[in-house]
Order: sequence, then C-alpha cells, then structure tokens
Amino acid sequence: MGEFTDKVKGAADKVVGSVKEGVGKMTNDKELEVEGKAQQLKGKAEQVKGTVKGKINDL
Repeated sequence: MGEFTDKVKGAADKVVGSVKEGVGKMTNDKELEVEGKAQQLKGKAEQVKGTVKGKINDL
C-alpha cells in the first residue's frame, strides 16, 4: 500500500477501535473493550508505517 492509503487506513482503525472500546466500556464487555484498544494500536502502527514510507520516498 502507499503512504496515503496506510495513513487513511490507520486513521479509520483508530476511530473504529475507539468506538469499540467505548461500547465495550458502556456494556461492560471487556473483550470488545480490549479488541478496540488493539485496533487503535494497529491504527497507530499503520499511520507510522505510512509516515515512514513518505520519508523514504522523500530521500
């Protein structure tokens, strides 16, 4: 994937993960809450991956 795609996918994962975490907290569903936190971390990693690709392309 390209730099922009990675960043957008990362942002989407962070948002979806945040919603899952919130719903998990409201419904006392620990599994959903943990899944949301994991998806947010995945999103952060994808955004970093996109940033790194951008820096490499700038060289």
